[in-house]
Parts: sequence; C-alpha cells; structure tokens
Amino acid sequence: MKNLAKLGVALTTMLMITTSCETNQKEKETNMNNNVKEQALEVLKNRRSIRKYTSEMPPTELIDKVIEAGTYAPTGMGHQSPIIVAVTDKATRDKLSQLNAQVMGGKGDPFYGAPVVLVVLADKQYPTYLYDGTLVMGNLLNAAYACGLGSCWIHRAKEVFNSTEGKALLKQWGISGDYEGIGHCILGYADSEQPQAKPRKANYVYHI
Repeated sequence: MKNLAKLGVALTTMLMITTSCETNQKEKETNMNNNVKEQALEVLKNRRSIRKYTSEMPPTELIDKVIEAGTYAPTGMGHQSPIIVAVTDKATRDKLSQLNAQVMGGKGDPFYGAPVVLVVLADKQYPTYLYDGTLVMGNLLNAAYACGLGSCWIHRAKEVFNSTEGKALLKQWGISGDYEGIGHCILGYADSEQPQAKPRKANYVYHI
C-alpha cells in the first residue's frame, strides 16, 4: 500500500509539472504572438516617406524580402493582376527618373537618389487592377520599413508607361499585355532623419 501511495504521489507530481510546463509554454507562445502583433502595428504606424537617400545599394536579400511581401498583397478574386519590375541597374534607373521628370516638365531626380526602383504595373483586363496595384505598393512600402530601408511612393508611372519610350521599355523587358503603371516604389538607405508623423485629423474615424 505504501508503494502504491508513493507511486500515486509521484504520478500526481509529474502531472503537475507537465501541466505547469504546458501552461508556461502557452504563455510564452501567447506573449510571442502579442509581440509580433505589436511589432506589425508599429511598422504600420511608424513608416514614413523618405526623400533623401545614400547611393549604397541594399543587399539583394533585403530587396527580395520587400518584393516577396508585395506579391502577397490582396487582389480582387485572387487574380494577382499586378506585376513588379525590380530595377537595380543604374542606367535603367536613371532612364526611368528622366522619363518621370519629363512628365513634370523638369530635369531633377524624382527618385531622390534612391538606387532601387520597384515599378508596379497592373493588368487592366481585371476590374480591380488599380486597387490591386495600390495594395501591392502599400505592402512594398511597409515591408521596406520593416527591413530597415527607406521608401517612397513616386507617382506618374501611368504617364511614363503610356509614353512611347515607356512602352518601348516594357517591350524590352518582355512585358506584353494591357498594363497600366500604378507607381514607383523607390528603395534605399535614408540619408536623413526619420520624418515625424503629422497629427491624425480629428474626423478621421466615424464610429456608427
């Protein structure tokens, strides 16, 4: 009987230890998940548009991480109407900058010295193409900040790729179809302080 009692105590102790370990593990997982959520929300709140860059080229691994995030943006019916053209070749980058400046009637660098340009285009055969491409741009911008890179949405992609020279570039890149330029996501290392967010306007949200 004594041996059975000892065995019972031992089994109870083991059960208590196992339960405690499982509880601690669940608490750790919960805390970890909460930290991940907080970090994701901080990225969304703290990302800013950067308008001054160093000439240093980011590692390919980082650029690829940003691009991958862009490919996971939601699209209408999951049709994935957008495409991303990753431009790291300086001559091509400079050509895009020139075409972009021409749309504005200027000669400066609309890309603020950023060495990388991710061009987002979307297939117009899909009714949600504009929204799809915009969501891709949003993913790229937020992912860039999460990877420690500066970024900025540069407009006039529509005008650039509607031009004769822009269409020639698409053909040169092997891109065919009825694509419209959505935006240029420039990437690089910031050569300036992180801008402060403007206060959110009072009537931003309506609770019904």
